[in-house]
Amino acid sequence: MQTRKLGKSGLEVSALGLGCMGMSFSYGQPMDRQEGIKLIRGAVDRGVTFFDTAEVYGPYTNEDLVGEALQPLRDRVIIATKFGFDIGAGADPRGMTGSPMLNSRPEHIKQAVEGSLKRLRTDRIDLLYQHRVDPAVPIEAVAGAVKELIAAGKVKHFGLSEASASNIRLAHAVLPVAALQSEYSLWHRKPEEEIIPTLEELGIGFVPFSPLGKGFLTGKMDVDTKLDANDFRNTLPRFEAENRRANLAFVELLTTIASRKQVTPAQVALAWLLAQKSWVVPIPGTTKLHRLEENLGAASVELTIDDMREIEHGVSTLTVQGARYPEKVEKMTDQ
Repeated sequence: MQTRKLGKSGLEVSALGLGCMGMSFSYGQPMDRQEGIKLIRGAVDRGVTFFDTAEVYGPYTNEDLVGEALQPLRDRVIIATKFGFDIGAGADPRGMTGSPMLNSRPEHIKQAVEGSLKRLRTDRIDLLYQHRVDPAVPIEAVAGAVKELIAAGKVKHFGLSEASASNIRLAHAVLPVAALQSEYSLWHRKPEEEIIPTLEELGIGFVPFSPLGKGFLTGKMDVDTKLDANDFRNTLPRFEAENRRANLAFVELLTTIASRKQVTPAQVALAWLLAQKSWVVPIPGTTKLHRLEENLGAASVELTIDDMREIEHGVSTLTVQGARYPEKVEKMTDQ
């Protein structure tokens, strides 16, 4: 597996990471714990060094799973986790129940990190993200709290998620931001407007989550696909039946190129992201070993200039149907 550096931070990770959320949270029933451990360790065996989790995934259970899986391999991997929700207040960042409660008060950040360290069975967090910007707490105070945790040796690098360009700048002035994690894919390209130019200017890495459009861009879903009753995609406007039908045009474009190159639509979608910048590191998630291997194969897919032009032209003629999140969740992004 090739490696990449996240901006100027010096943090080196595999070109593709593994988003672990779906093993425990959001996409229906959690997978069997032992199977999850086997999958995570299988990823390490295949060259993945970058693993993403968060305290709110479960809550707590995903960090615990990742911690157990990686404990015997700790010195070979980079673990990223996140703080920022008041879980005791019933946080649900998916928007499926209630209203997510943000909490990035400095004292809460420090409490959250202590819990994460225990669940992850480690003495340091390699990359600590603020999960969502908390409008009630100045971003400079958040950066200051993480700076203290870095000084204490409990955290190595600071990251933000779904933050606006202005907040990235404010935080970076207090403490260098190693990476921004935000949604980015062929059907969510908003980061290209302000975020990516800002990251390039400041030397910050970019970690796209949902790089396969929450599974839609794999070509394995259509208008008749039935999702588990607990799958959070049931709450997303973009996944309503008529919107799915219209959005299949994106999959058709990917399938055309994939067939010609003898790869899969998912591999083309990931290769397109990798081709954007040398400091872009997608973190597709999966619960299946063969899908993991398929995703990792994207690192070997070379898209030519003509391929890239064809994708760009094709996407320019399409409009994504449906919002990506319910309104109350969308309000927490790009703050």
